[in-house]
Amino acid sequence: MSANEQARALMMRHHHLVKNRQQAMLGRAAAEVGLPIDGDNLSNTQGKPNPSFRAS
Repeated sequence: MSANEQARALMMRHHHLVKNRQQAMLGRAAAEVGLPIDGDNLSNTQGKPNPSFRAS
């Protein structure tokens, strides 16, 4: 692996770890307040918000 490929792999792994941690925390918070937990609502934890949220 070149240095660029290693750096990219490290950043991608970090991104996935952060995303998984955020989804777990949101899932626990939703369970505490009694909201149903489904994977569709937690898919965009990071980055741009889903455009459908503006319509609702």
